[in-house]
Amino acid sequence: LAAVVATEIKKTGKVTLPGMAMIKTRLKPATKAGKREMFGKVCEVKAKPAKTIVKAFPVAAVKALFK
Repeated sequence: LAAVVATEIKKTGKVTLPGMAMIKTRLKPATKAGKREMFGKVCEVKAKPAKTIVKAFPVAAVKALFK
């Protein structure tokens, strides 16, 4: 199952496990280096590369179990 899901996610970026969850990927863009104000202080921030985020969204039936 893991191999099938991995290949499908790389192709389409979205896989549904029926009755359990939907797994989606999205590309988080790169951040530029520079100075940013955080909590009232100016901080040096390093540049970070783009990365792929993977999230799982539960099916409505599973969500209803925990209400």
